[in-house]
Amino acid sequence: MNSPPLTVVLIVPTGVGASIGGFAGDALPVARAIAQVSDTLITHPNVLNGAQLYWPIPNALYVEGYALDKFAAGCWGLQPVHQNRIGLILDSAIEPELQLRHLQAVDAARATLGLNVSDCILTDRPLEVELRISESGASWGTIGNPDSLLRAAEKLIRQAKVEAIAVVARFPDDEGSIALENYRRGKGVDPLAGAEAVISHLIVRTFKIPCAHAPALSALPLDPQLSPRSAAEEIGYTFLPCVLAGLGKAPQFVGPESALGSQLSITADRVDAVVIPATACGGSAILSLSGRSSVQIIAVGDNKTQMQATPEKLGIKALQVNSYLEAIGVLVALRAGITPTSLGADISPLRCLSDSAQQISNL
Repeated sequence: MNSPPLTVVLIVPTGVGASIGGFAGDALPVARAIAQVSDTLITHPNVLNGAQLYWPIPNALYVEGYALDKFAAGCWGLQPVHQNRIGLILDSAIEPELQLRHLQAVDAARATLGLNVSDCILTDRPLEVELRISESGASWGTIGNPDSLLRAAEKLIRQAKVEAIAVVARFPDDEGSIALENYRRGKGVDPLAGAEAVISHLIVRTFKIPCAHAPALSALPLDPQLSPRSAAEEIGYTFLPCVLAGLGKAPQFVGPESALGSQLSITADRVDAVVIPATACGGSAILSLSGRSSVQIIAVGDNKTQMQATPEKLGIKALQVNSYLEAIGVLVALRAGITPTSLGADISPLRCLSDSAQQISNL
């Protein structure tokens, strides 16, 4: 008899300075490895996006952060697709030459990857993105003209019938700032990530359609001390290729009733395990999934973040591991139907819930 499929959610929160997954696609090796021991891997753009670089993972679902929260809460199901028709929104604040660079990147993706990017639209007003760092150390941001973004998305959906949307917004050039210098050295927090999440969340929440964002920035001067974890963002003029590749087969979002009626749709009750940095357990998705007794929460200690939201502080029952290598070992045990704690040297005594527990202990 075949075992049921193993479904794993991999989360590395955006803009919190994760030592693994807080830079340019540096959590991709983790995702690739976990996908090898899972039937389905559900993760989000922060994990899979690597600017010019990406990696096709056939059993991975590319789910934007807001949609992942709704999925975890049981509000939305995930419907796998063969291909999405993608629309592109370009911020009208992007300079003509930089616009052309992005359009050429789209043409390259269409010609070499076979992606169905059908239509492009310029916003009717500049989006006016501003960047911020919170007191906790996480990055976030604001959009001066969110209505312009929504009008562009609505036009793509209604007139071009697109099924996913890529957004390229002009972000402030931050050359010379301490935050950017630290990020290029492989330290600190990605100063762009929080604002990117605001943009994609707005479209997904409003239109219930897959969306991801790529910032438009002026090219930076070469830096001989550049960290390998940040290097993917410095090998071209655009971060768009990974976004288009992810959106190409991103699952559609369906209501729980529609999901239950489809054998292909995946709902939160199918999740077997969640892998999360040990200090970043305060997000909506992890709080929702931790409430399901059938879900094994795996907290990874060596993926440090700026947060202090540990399982203990939040009352979350989690299996603590030191590394992603250990987390993968836990997943192998779960797939084999082996309780992970039974692989250690110490196994706690069996609990007895009856009133005669003392009599049993005296036998």
